[in-house]
Amino acid sequence: MNIREFQQLMAKTYLDKDRERGMAPTFMWFMEEVGELATSLREETLEQQKGEFADVYAWLMTLANMAGVDMQEALQKYGTGCCGCKTVPCSCVGEKP
Repeated sequence: MNIREFQQLMAKTYLDKDRERGMAPTFMWFMEEVGELATSLREETLEQQKGEFADVYAWLMTLANMAGVDMQEALQKYGTGCCGCKTVPCSCVGEKP
């Protein structure tokens, strides 16, 4: 499954509920999942971490759906590597790309 297919699956599965909940509460759910991922990276097994990464990714796709952002298209920002210097690996010196 590619990024667009996954985003469409999340829309078909959850978008009505997500719209009803609203952007701010949905963003808070996303942040809760990010917190769970942070905890799992410190304390849990690889299998548990995989589940938390999946949850964060699913909630990110949900937010993108609500905002009308096509993530397949948005990720082209990194299509040539670093979004700053456009190289792989990044050759930016002392700055955030």
